[in-house]
Amino acid sequence: MPTRRVEVTTWYLEQLSAADLRPAAAPPGEPVTVTRAEIPSPELNRFLYTAVGGDYHWVDRLGWTYEQWDNWLRRPGAETWIAHVSGTPAGYLELDPGPGGDVEIAYFGLLPAFTGRGIGGHLLSTGTARAWDLADRWPGREPTARVRVHTCSTDGPTALKNYQARGFRVHDVRVTAETLDHRPPGPWPGAR
Repeated sequence: MPTRRVEVTTWYLEQLSAADLRPAAAPPGEPVTVTRAEIPSPELNRFLYTAVGGDYHWVDRLGWTYEQWDNWLRRPGAETWIAHVSGTPAGYLELDPGPGGDVEIAYFGLLPAFTGRGIGGHLLSTGTARAWDLADRWPGREPTARVRVHTCSTDGPTALKNYQARGFRVHDVRVTAETLDHRPPGPWPGAR
């Protein structure tokens, strides 16, 4: 597949207090439940990763083995939160616990059929709140002192705006040149 060199801007954002979180102003226009996937499931997370990120050049985990996915998900404090609409997964958020009370929102997004419906702000609000109370579910973990996330110019067009609307502040911006396929891999990598 032909590739191209592109300039990619990456924004690094953070919250330094739970009081920084600004929940979505209105609930989605339809019933949405957000639940934690408490049983680590590499198959589920790989599905969510490709279904959400396939249109945005999410490729860094495509080569992961089952064992790599399993090891990632079984780390103490690692959590996956899934938004459901009428029982169907609509999007997800992964929490990556770090040292010193640092929690990263490692991945966040919606499946294409669920964008533009007010679900993203609700899911991000809920997931960020769960990052702030992560220590309540993981005995021995330090209380969360910082929640961070990053997004880039190849992600969804409303990602940065959604993070900022939820109270995340940009603390760093980096611009790099990257080589990308002309088309993102889509939700079924290798099926083309």
